[in-house]
Amino acid sequence: MFESLTQRLGGALSRLRGQGRLSEDNIRDALREVRLALLEADVALPVVKEFIDLVRERALGQEVLKSLSPGQALVKIVHDALVEVMGQENQRLNLAAQPPAVVLMAGLQGAGKTTTAAKLARLLQDREKKKVMLASCDVYRPAAIEQLRTLAGQVGAHFHNSSSDDPVGIASEAVAQARKLHSDVLIVDTAGRLHVDAQMMDEIAAIDRAVNPVETLFVVDSMTGQDAANTAKAFGDALSLSGVILTKADGDARGGAALSVRRITGKPIKFLGVGEKIDALEPFHPDRLASRILGMGDVLSLVEEAEQKVDQAKAKKLAKKLKKGKGFDLTDLRDQFEQMQNMGGMASLLDKLPGGAALPAAAKVQLDDRQTARMIAIINAMTPQERRYPAVINGSRKRRIAAGSGVQVQDVNRLLKQHHQMGKMMKKMSKGKMANMMRGMRGQMPPGFG
Repeated sequence: MFESLTQRLGGALSRLRGQGRLSEDNIRDALREVRLALLEADVALPVVKEFIDLVRERALGQEVLKSLSPGQALVKIVHDALVEVMGQENQRLNLAAQPPAVVLMAGLQGAGKTTTAAKLARLLQDREKKKVMLASCDVYRPAAIEQLRTLAGQVGAHFHNSSSDDPVGIASEAVAQARKLHSDVLIVDTAGRLHVDAQMMDEIAAIDRAVNPVETLFVVDSMTGQDAANTAKAFGDALSLSGVILTKADGDARGGAALSVRRITGKPIKFLGVGEKIDALEPFHPDRLASRILGMGDVLSLVEEAEQKVDQAKAKKLAKKLKKGKGFDLTDLRDQFEQMQNMGGMASLLDKLPGGAALPAAAKVQLDDRQTARMIAIINAMTPQERRYPAVINGSRKRRIAAGSGVQVQDVNRLLKQHHQMGKMMKKMSKGKMANMMRGMRGQMPPGFG
């Protein structure tokens, strides 16, 4: 996420970390690099100017100049300035209203409104235990209504069926139907356009008046850079926006939208779309994203994601199995790979681990998610007996497994070696060493963490 910005900022600040003392000259040189990094990330020029002025003012203070570790102090100042630009804290949805609480989705065509509506429904159902209904007012884009109906089925939400071709009428019907079914939340997906136009604004304003939403969320493609902020401002002039959802943040986004939207529109970013999967939507925490941009990782989000997506029943079963001294077989290894994929794969995990973004490109290639999928395929090509007792896998069995999974025999050997190494590690963990280590880490965490 925002890899280019992370590398540029990291390069500019790393040169200062080794300085015994900061001066106005090397602060000025560092800020020049920071300014270039922000401009390359397509951050809006007024935001860049404000950000640089803010950092300069704080960096030239006596507290930093006399610090024992001035380079680290400057990194902290840049981190705090990023948080301030993106909006101090996570803004939750305000659903305190007479059910159904209506959430209106707005944005340009191609931003991912329809998919995001379903992702939001999934999140509200799983994390907040809300009963959600979805409705589509997009009568223009071919199959838009059918797309949302399919997605509603995938996330287990109700879908409002309508024979009307009037967007305002569909929205009004949906509110009545949601009330009848005792839905807690109604998410209304609206039509997008290729650009902002008067007809589009008039229509969505009419829908807004008809359903009286408690939340009006602007969905924007984070790859559009500072244009995202300008488009959000245009929508904000027509609607009473309550927040922004940035989509496609896992792609080639340079970070300009994340750093520009809050300052230009005055509206908080509430969610971040981080993948194509239906559960790839996470609450936007400015402080955590600032840490990720600066290569410090985001352990808190990683822990929360593990709590939400890791199969706790399987985890407990494996722990119990290891505690009894039973072996870590290949079925267990496959489960671990699948759990990792459920959490977004290696790329997502590295993005949240401190220093993960700084790994060399050659190392990242070795951790490609396609390798994980290949190893799962190899294990699936084995018989239940082979998964349980890997020692029986001889040369002829390896050739059969390789042919069945479309890989080379060397790949099978590599997997078996990795399984053996993980088995030894699991034995150590089962003896309580990991528990002791985690207790020690928890005692060292700053207040408010863990």
